[in-house]
Amino acid sequence: MSIQFGKVCSLILREHFGEIVGKVGTDLYKWGQKPLMSVVSSTKLSVEKVRQSLCILVQYGLATFSAGRSDRIAEYSLLPEKVFSLLRYPRYLYLIKTKFGVEAEMLMEEFLKAGFGSASRIIIRAATRLKEKKELEDASTNFPLLRDKFVSLVNKQYLMRCPAPEKTEDGKPSLIPKLTVAENQLYLPPTLNIKALTILDEGNPADAGDEGVYWRINFDRFHQDFRDQIMVTAISRRIDENGGEIIRLLLQLMYIRTEAWAQISNPIPFTELRDTLRKQDPQSPILQHLDQYLKVIEEDSSGFITRVGDSGGGQYCINMRKSFEALAWNCVENIIVERFGSKAARIFRLVKDRKFIEQEKIQQIAMIPAREAKQLTYRLLQENFLQIQELRKSMAQNAGPNKSFFLFHVDLEEVARMVLDFSYKALYNATTRRELESEENRRLIEKKNKVDSIAANMRLQGAAQEQLDEIEEMMAPAEVELFTKVMNRVQKLSEAELHLEQTIFLMQLFLNYSTK
Repeated sequence: MSIQFGKVCSLILREHFGEIVGKVGTDLYKWGQKPLMSVVSSTKLSVEKVRQSLCILVQYGLATFSAGRSDRIAEYSLLPEKVFSLLRYPRYLYLIKTKFGVEAEMLMEEFLKAGFGSASRIIIRAATRLKEKKELEDASTNFPLLRDKFVSLVNKQYLMRCPAPEKTEDGKPSLIPKLTVAENQLYLPPTLNIKALTILDEGNPADAGDEGVYWRINFDRFHQDFRDQIMVTAISRRIDENGGEIIRLLLQLMYIRTEAWAQISNPIPFTELRDTLRKQDPQSPILQHLDQYLKVIEEDSSGFITRVGDSGGGQYCINMRKSFEALAWNCVENIIVERFGSKAARIFRLVKDRKFIEQEKIQQIAMIPAREAKQLTYRLLQENFLQIQELRKSMAQNAGPNKSFFLFHVDLEEVARMVLDFSYKALYNATTRRELESEENRRLIEKKNKVDSIAANMRLQGAAQEQLDEIEEMMAPAEVELFTKVMNRVQKLSEAELHLEQTIFLMQLFLNYSTK
């Protein structure tokens, strides 16, 4: 883990949970696994504040604990990747809303707020919010729908059961509990009693059928969907929408016979792909040209799929490692174009294609003036987008410079790590700047929100347009103009954070596949 990544994690924790939790999280990131009193000693915080901070981190799945050298003392460690996932909460909610609707989105939002919870309590909270939104008299009318949505989320593995403490031989929990859950119960949907939910909603005690069973979000399942969407979008842009649809179906069939995060899928028969497509849409225009589309995708340089057999019309494998290697190359080339220009990108592509190449060859093949080509090459070398390797012509140890020659090459893994570090730094700067803009103009933003709130209440009461205009005039034209400029800057910074997070996700996927 890099220093820049640690700064981003610290900033995220401070923004979501406050200064104290951020300080405890930063200490755990810096020193690794530590017991409670060591964290107290290094942070100079009180025992109670550190204990509360650790409880918050564990509750939201951002930290874990285990027995240390002494079986009587627990040691805590931060999970930085889970901390970084806090930035993706809006994307999680949008995905659920797109797939399952508003009700499922509210359920997921309640889980994101609470960290974990029982099905009955989460459903009651979501039903109350739906009641306020739809202006219903009774929240219990939403219980059957929310229960079905909850079961769907569990069946699709977006929610999973929380592990429970193991009991010792005498039936009592140990001092430092070991949390486990049976694999066959991890995605076993709950059986909820609607009548009991109604009783609980009224504030009376009742057992809805899930007493002592808690659920949490399976972030890995979301990241799997994000990965698939990247692949579908890439093929849609490279070929067309029909090609993207074929990749989406291949990914669905892959999960039947292959682990979700395998580097290469098991073979998928052409006949099975064709039958699946026919079941979904018997009139699909893709059916007539399915074999041609598969041939085009297979022969594409990105290498998303590979033909591995001819039986039954052919068998195809999805090559995840090669796919994300191609996407990482493309991302790095785009970065070089933005930073150094198209000529530098041409040199980078040339070195990539030739594997190893001398400076003179670069100048000849790239069709760039010698001086400019040399400047751009060494600029890329200085910024670590290119690497250099020395080879000696003579075996003698005292051979001079004229007895050696130098080859330029690209180490994509090193470049990806460097891009990740740059992205973390840019994300930290963008987030810090956004917070600074909001803090410096806090009074103006609060005034604007107050004026909008008063105007909304007056509008609900049926106020005349003249009264509403008077309320709007509470802010001077100069203040309105300044507020618009501030909001535009904040929005641009937020969009930059979103794009940076997507770049980071792509590079992390590439490194995960390449280092397996």
